[in-house]
Parts: sequence; structure tokens; C-alpha cells
Amino acid sequence: MALFGALFLALLAGAQAELPGCKIRITSKALELVKQEGLRFLEQELETITIPDLRGREGHFYYNISEVKVTELQLTSSELHFQPEQELMLQINNGSLGLRFRRQLLYWFFYDGGYINTSAEGVSIHTALQLSRDPTGRIKVSNVSCQASVSRMHAAFGGTFKKVYEFLSTFITSGMRFLLNQQICPVLYHAGTVLLNSLLDTVPVRSAVDELVGIDYSLVKDPVASASSLDMEFRGAFFPLAEGNWSLHNRAVEPQLSEVERMVYVAFSEFFFDSAMESYFQAGALKLSLVGAKVPHDLDMLLRATYFGNIILLSPAVIDSPLKLELRVTAPPRCTIKPSGTTISVTASVTIALVPPDQPEVKLSSMTMLIPLQTPLKTMLQIGVMPMLNERTWRGVQIPLPEGIDFVREVVTNHAGFLTIGADLHFAKGLREVIEKNRPANTRDPRAPSALPPSMAAV
Repeated sequence: MALFGALFLALLAGAQAELPGCKIRITSKALELVKQEGLRFLEQELETITIPDLRGREGHFYYNISEVKVTELQLTSSELHFQPEQELMLQINNGSLGLRFRRQLLYWFFYDGGYINTSAEGVSIHTALQLSRDPTGRIKVSNVSCQASVSRMHAAFGGTFKKVYEFLSTFITSGMRFLLNQQICPVLYHAGTVLLNSLLDTVPVRSAVDELVGIDYSLVKDPVASASSLDMEFRGAFFPLAEGNWSLHNRAVEPQLSEVERMVYVAFSEFFFDSAMESYFQAGALKLSLVGAKVPHDLDMLLRATYFGNIILLSPAVIDSPLKLELRVTAPPRCTIKPSGTTISVTASVTIALVPPDQPEVKLSSMTMLIPLQTPLKTMLQIGVMPMLNERTWRGVQIPLPEGIDFVREVVTNHAGFLTIGADLHFAKGLREVIEKNRPANTRDPRAPSALPPSMAAV
């Protein structure tokens, strides 16, 4: 009985699970590009580290180390990879930091001061970003774990008290190494939970496509990472802006992603396009009226040839009158995707007439038809209706990517019930540029200890 109940609950949960209309896969091939851009940003963030003044006393010697600034950062050995289930891992080994600080030494009545350069070597950083779906359906960095350490420091002292500084160097460099260790993880935590999330805030979730229709790209579940990719499932549904709560039930085939050869893959199901066309239909946008010169020349010739028998019977004053074509889609169009191609089935009413100047129009035909049809009616609707549908539908096919990232070298592949787009990524804008543009106001000081979660550690 218990087994039956468990199976029933599992089936019920499966029945209630929302099918995605769009899926995106980021592969490990994209991580090298992301790492290059990310390391540049990380280096800039770590260069903002501010180390507190270091004061101490050894016997009669009083010393003060202040104005410590990072002057150089080298992260030569690094690796960025996915880790199941929801993490993105960054490992940096054997990095180095260049530092400059002000020294002050007092021994009885003798004083010495100046600036000195020092280096921190063996910098090691291991950090993991946990990605999840927030309550609004947006992808977010929900947690950052971090371990950081500096294995050794070296300072080349000079001046009158060179020997004294060399004697004190063990105390000074040990203290500075301890303080430096404490500053790395707070900077990374702030970069992940605040700055990187400000970049993810630029991903469209529920936004307007135009004045009539919007699109919903909210995640339907948490992202899932494997060793080779990060997969995300989006609602991928259009909706008429005048009916914000309107939704179309997704009965389409669930899109599938299996390739990992390109940097990114996007899959759209038939539901994605059906929801777009139904939204425009509900908004009353799928209608068209063309008169005279607005009727395409090829279509004008086709219609006059088709209805030549009707036209020749009219009076000479009417025969050469401008043509009028009214098209109105009478039912939501439907999309069918097959490996052989994509078709759209449209039911439309068509009215064809001549409009002589200062006279009543002369109706040549009024009919309701379904695409696909045989020529010449099919040709007429392809010339008149299909451009209107394409303009409305494809205008809204935007990809849920952060600002500044574009697709290049796209390849579209049709499958049974869905299509996929394989592409590579290109940073049209630098990561720093986009983050600075969208940086939240009054963010917490990244060096504040209270900003750290328990998962942070300095070694």
C-alpha cells in the first residue's frame, strides 16, 4: 500500500511539472572564454583590497605599516569547470601579488620612514558559485564558498634601519600575510553575490517584446550542472500584455539537448512559437489591409490574373482601378516543426476588391482558407500573410542571455517537435563595463567581515 501511494505521488508530481518551451545549455567549451573575461574582472576586484594598518612593538622598536595597496596581480594557473549538481568552480594556484606600503620605525628618539615594495607568492583561491532559481524565476548566485591562502611573503627593506627591518621582517610579513588572507574571500563573496548577480539581473525574465506582446523566460526549475555542461529550462511563453495572467497550456514535445560541441545550445519547442502567434492573435494584431500601391506588385499581378474573368466583365472605368486586399487571421496559427522543415498553419479570411475613385468598391472575392493550399491562393497568402506572421513572431525571438553577450556562427537544426540553435559566444561588451553599468547603489563594503557566510575560510 505504501509503495502504491509513493508511485501515485510520483505520477502526480510528474503530471503537475511544467514543461519548458525553451532550454539552454552552456558547455564547458564556453568556460575558457568566460574564464578569460572573468579573470580580468577578478584581478580588478582583488586590486581593490584594502589591508588594515599593522602596528607592533619588539623591545624598544615600534613599527607601523600603513597605506598597503595592491600594485600587481598575476593569476597564471587557473581552472574553471562545472561541478554537479549546481556549482561553477574556480581554482587558482600559485598566483602572486605585488604590494606597496608605507613603513615607519621608531627606536628611542630615532625615526625612519618611507615606502617599500613587497610580494605575496603562492596565492591559492578555491571558490564555488552555487546557482539556483529565485522566486521570480531568475537565475541567481545563491551562495559562494571560498578558501584562500598566501603561502609566503617577501619584503626587500633598505635605508638606515635595514638591518632592523630585516630582523622584524618575520613579524611584519607574517602579520601582513594573515591580514591579506582575511581580505580575499570577502572580495570574492561580494563579487559573486552582488556584482555577478547584477549582471544576471540583465537577463530578460518577463518583459515586453513590443506594445502588444510580452515574453516569459522564467526558469521552471533550478539549473542543473554536469561535468560538461550547465542546463537551464525556461517557460519560454509569449503572452498578450493586455492579459498579463493569460497562459497557453503546453502540450508540445519537450525540447531535448544532447550536443556539447559548441559553446551554447538553445532549443525551442512548437509551444514557444504557438504561444507567440496566439498572443498576437489575442491582441488583434494578425490582420492586414492593403490598397493600391501598398499591394506588392507580384501579388497584384497574381490576383488580377486569378480574377481576370470577373474583372473583364466590369465596366472599363473600373477595370484598371486600384486593388484592395484585406486579410484577417480567424484562428490562432499553429507551428509544426519536422526534420524536413517548419510550417505554419493559418486559417484566414480574405477579401479582394477593386476600389475605383469616388465609387463604391467592387468585391471580387471573399473567402476563408487554410494554409497550406495549392497555388494561386497559397502563393497569395505566403506573399501577404506569412511576412506579417514572421515580422510579429520572429521579432520576439530574443535569447535569455546577460547584457553584452552575443551569439556568433549560429547553426539551426530542425527536429521532431522542436528546433535547436548551436552557437559560440562573443563578449560584445566587457564584463566590467556591464557590471559597472548595472552595479547596485549603496552595496555593502566587500571587506566587511559581517558580510561573510559561514562557508568562507582563510587558511
